[in-house]
Amino acid sequence: MAHDETLAERVRELIEQPVVEKRMFGGLAFMLDGTMAVCVSGRGGLLLRVDDDAERARLLARDHVEPMVMGTRTSTTWVQVGPEALDTRRRLAAWVARGVASARSRPPK
Repeated sequence: MAHDETLAERVRELIEQPVVEKRMFGGLAFMLDGTMAVCVSGRGGLLLRVDDDAERARLLARDHVEPMVMGTRTSTTWVQVGPEALDTRRRLAAWVARGVASARSRPPK
């Protein structure tokens, strides 16, 4: 399944520049300094990294947020945010900002 181009365009409007877009994981990743900030998933919604276990647990308790699954493996650091949680600009902006903060916390590649 191809990624949601409408969602990708909404992310483009919100994400800081310069950003590199790269097709990966069946979706479209938005890279900052070589690190993925967010990915518009080919399965719908958004993928983003959450390294802090407590924060990840809080996020997973929300509606429409679940661990990212690739094949048979469930990620311990990435979450998938369903389209229902991205329905407004404000809600999407909060998730994109979280992904950007995670990417910026890592050294450039």
